Amino acid sequence: MTRLPESGLPDGRSPSPVHVWLVPTPVGNLGDITLRAIEVLRHCDAVACEDTRRSGQLLTHLGISRPLVRLDAHTMNRAAGVLEQYPRLAYVSDAGTPGISDPGAELLRLALELGGHAEVLPGATAFVPALILSGLDTGRFTFEGFLPRSGRERRERLKALTERPETTLIYESPHRLHATLEELAALCGPERLAAVTRELSKKFEETVRGTLPTLAERFAAGVKGEIVIALQGAPAQAQTVPDEGFAAQAAALAAEGKSLREVRELLQASGLRKNDAYELALRAVQADAAPDGQD
Repeated sequence: MTRLPESGLPDGRSPSPVHVWLVPTPVGNLGDITLRAIEVLRHCDAVACEDTRRSGQLLTHLGISRPLVRLDAHTMNRAAGVLEQYPRLAYVSDAGTPGISDPGAELLRLALELGGHAEVLPGATAFVPALILSGLDTGRFTFEGFLPRSGRERRERLKALTERPETTLIYESPHRLHATLEELAALCGPERLAAVTRELSKKFEETVRGTLPTLAERFAAGVKGEIVIALQGAPAQAQTVPDEGFAAQAAALAAEGKSLREVRELLQASGLRKNDAYELALRAVQADAAPDGQD
């Protein structure tokens, strides 16, 4: 392999104030690092990262010794000073291609604003393999990333993505997976297909496919690892929405302290379909449990 020229530009163009590389790192199997990524990491001035311990382990594995600088969502305000000290800067996320669900894109924009150069190396990412492994439509898809954790914003985002006609990809944490699958099942109904992929490229890699209720039951006991949910697109004809009377009834029952199960059963007893009853009950109980000032 050839050492990068002093300007940092492979074609030998004149030096620029800064040069930033966004460098993909393995999502699991360390063999997925590319030769070009190794070359950039070996010859940059420093490596910026989200977690210096995790990235330090990768550099040690590769036999590379470079200064490590933490630049995450909480420290990105230091980026201008870091670029002044280390103008040829490589940026890596904890795993995968930086610039998605991490501050890498912000660093890239800053480099361009300063009149510098930026490159994004192709390489490992989690959502593309998960999309293909899902067996769902790959012709059109939406990358949702991480959902809001709670409140109105989460409910609105979930509702919107369940109505999309294309496959949707969601990153989720292990301890929230079961709840998210249950919420999706309530919104989408019992027939909507999905897939859960975890531990991509690692020893215990797994993709489980099925309907949302089946997946919610499968992962009810908990799970470990990094997770991608692939959700089938909505059918062409949307389901009918329950009338306002049922929604008011659900809100009143939740306000009385009824559990999710009790609210659902009472709504069904009033004549509402099981899936619609579950959806309204879930929304009502979540809304009633929301802290003051948060809907």
